[in-house]
Order: sequence, then C-alpha cells, then structure tokens
Amino acid sequence: MENKLGHLKIHLNGIKSATNNFSEAYTIASWFSYTLYRAELHFFDKENLSCQKGKYEGEHLKGQSTVVLKRYPSGHALYGEEAFFTEIEMFTRVKHPNIVNLLGICVEDSEMVLVTENISNGYLIDYLGDVNHMRILTWEKRLKIFIDVAHALNYLHYEMEDQKIIINRDITSYSIGLDENWGAKIVNFWVSVFLPPNQEDEALYLNNRIGRPSNRDPQYEKTGRLKRESDVYSFGVVLFEILCGRRASDSIYKKKNVRGLGRVARQSFCMGTLEDMIDPILKEEIGENNVVLNKGPNKDSLHTFIEIAYQCVAETQDQRPTIKVVVKELEKALLFQVSQCSKTLTFLVHMQIAC
Repeated sequence: MENKLGHLKIHLNGIKSATNNFSEAYTIASWFSYTLYRAELHFFDKENLSCQKGKYEGEHLKGQSTVVLKRYPSGHALYGEEAFFTEIEMFTRVKHPNIVNLLGICVEDSEMVLVTENISNGYLIDYLGDVNHMRILTWEKRLKIFIDVAHALNYLHYEMEDQKIIINRDITSYSIGLDENWGAKIVNFWVSVFLPPNQEDEALYLNNRIGRPSNRDPQYEKTGRLKRESDVYSFGVVLFEILCGRRASDSIYKKKNVRGLGRVARQSFCMGTLEDMIDPILKEEIGENNVVLNKGPNKDSLHTFIEIAYQCVAETQDQRPTIKVVVKELEKALLFQVSQCSKTLTFLVHMQIAC
C-alpha cells in the first residue's frame, strides 16, 4: 500500500484532531461492521513520500474539506481487516459519478480508516420509516435516486475496463448515499467480489453467505451461487423500500415473513394487495396557492415501477432481469411521471390565463 497508494495516505493524528479523537459528536452512523464520522479534514499535496516521525517530508497544505470517515473495528476477522482491504481494492478500481470517491486511507497503530467524499444528505436508510424525511422524497426524486444507483450497478456489471465485473453483495438502503443535489451514490464495497470474465455460467460459488438477510438473494443463500442477478434481487428489495416507505426488516413485514419486505411484496403483488402497502405520502395531494396539485406517482409511472421491482425479486436468478433492463424500465417510469407533471402544469397555466 505504501508504494501504490502513498498519495492516498492520511495520518492518524490528522483524523483524530478532526474528530476530537473519534468523538460521538462527529458520529453520523454506527453499524455492526463500521462507524461513520463527518468532519473537516486537512489535505496535503505530497511532493516527497519519504516518511519522517509520522509526517511526510515535502507536504504542503492543500486545503480543508468536509469528508466522511469510515472506521473499521480492529481485530475482527470478517468485518475488520478483510473488509477494509476489500474496499480499498474495489474503490481504487472503480470510477463512476454514482459511486463515492475514495480520498484517503489510514492504517496506523490499530486503526483502519477510509476517507471518502461527503454525503451531504445522509443515507437512504435515514429516511425510511421517518414521515418527515420521507415527505422530502417526492416520487420523481425517488425515481431519480434509483436510476442513479441502477446506472452505477450497470457500470459494475457490464462497463468496467478490461471486462472486469464486480458483484457488490451489499445493495441496501445502508449503502446508498445522497449528495447535496440528491444524486445517489453507492458507498459500500466491503463484501464485494470480482466475477471472473468469460466464465461459462457467469457465477461464483461461495461458502460464506454474506449480506443483510432481508436483501440477500434467496438462491445465493440456499446454494452459494452468486451472480450479477444477486445484486438485482437486493436492488429490487430497496425499490420496494422506497415504494412502501419502510425498511425491509421492519417488524410489520417480519411478522408476515421472516425474510422481510422482498418476500412480502412479492406475495402481495401476486394477491393483488400491493397497493395497500404503498407509502401513504405518495398518495397525498398538496395544496399550493389554493390549487390542488397531485404530486404523487401517476398510474403509468407507478405500474412500470412496480412491475420491474417485482421482476427483480423473483425467486431464482434466471427469472430476474439484468440491470440493463432495470435501467430502461426505471427511465420509462420517470418519463411517464415527468410528462404527466408537464401536462398538469400546462393545464394550470391555461386555467390562470382563462381567469
């Protein structure tokens, strides 16, 4: 790491100073595999990478930026060192506007910390189940968020250099960050794997069934067979989360099926009762200037979205669409929505002129 990634090295003293020694005041999330902090961090241009007394010779202050610090637990076999170095490998191989940028790495004493660009509007998981937060996410905004994520997945599955393929294995609402413009970025690669190119069945067989149970591909869970469509299943679960406004592991779903929302939504779709699960906020009519304008999803947009989400959570991998197909259908859903909004606004303008 010293030779290849020396330009990314950040000193522990700088991180401790920025976070007041990892104070809770700077913590934005603490999950079982890592803790996230947001802080102002000084960056340096490195002219000479020879290290003396914990400081690089020839460093010049470049500036200060708000960043996210991901701190891994030391001494944990699966969620510590292995996950940390997996993320480094993945982040240094990928470059896409909907994947968070790696800015720095710190491996010092017993600490392992990744420094990534700031996620100003937090993580999708922060919004689910919170009425006030979900109200911010209009249907159009929700569609755009998932189109961003789908484009990032399409890049990982089909568009990387040298025909490389990455299966993320952690497409969840915890792994989707929202920037200052509500653009979505994949932020986690801690359990990701490369799929060997030109492999006959385009699958890996793994003994360790990693991933959040509510988002994990049932075929992968049963057989260890991991494909790109395993990510598609996980993505489908998150599509239903944003449709229903609740976390996949919410107790309301767990009572019906131990695996949570993905299974429940699929069953409800088949029974024709899925509409009862839709986030009530999406159905609200908002009054502005004494004119009632429905900002929820229009019928065609909603139908297109639900249909592709249902296909994504099919029980077997071969029944699911590729992420390429998912991108097209989500963009179609957005087009229906935007067209409807344009027609509504045109109608309102004509009404005002007539008055």
